[in-house]
Amino acid sequence: MTEKSFFAGFGGQGIISMGQIWVYCAMKEGGNVTFFPFYGAEKRGGIARASVIISDEEIASPLVTTPDSALVMNSDSLPLCEKALKQGGLMLINSSLVKERPARGDITVVTVEATGIAEKLGGGKVANMVALGAMAKRTSALRLTDIEAVLRNFFPPDKHKFVAMNVEAIQAGFNAV
Repeated sequence: MTEKSFFAGFGGQGIISMGQIWVYCAMKEGGNVTFFPFYGAEKRGGIARASVIISDEEIASPLVTTPDSALVMNSDSLPLCEKALKQGGLMLINSSLVKERPARGDITVVTVEATGIAEKLGGGKVANMVALGAMAKRTSALRLTDIEAVLRNFFPPDKHKFVAMNVEAIQAGFNAV
């Protein structure tokens, strides 16, 4: 199994963190991974993208030119993801912020109200974790068997108080699609 994923949004949405957590989960599950982040110079509001490959085989190149799946967290990212996604690929859209739909008819489009679900859980900042759960379910790339341990290793100790909310957000995203 090889899953090439592309995550896109704006700075502050946790795209890069989500990509890192995605690969940490895959490593914990025994997969080979690559992670290639890209972000603008702005602290918040600029572009943020992450390309990730998960495979049970050795990975020759970290570049994701034609992803199997794409996550669209904001409207500005839709055209880029639509253009890059492979024929028959999966596009997961944060429908809380992205009202447009892709014009392509040769892809599977799934929507999840990632920001809305996150706000109901008490923090809009966990929308990326809602999206992670939804992507994990729809791609079957991650089993998420030990997500709490991954998050405890990812976050510094002073942020461990947010682990439970992040786990809940991932589960809510998983259940939403």
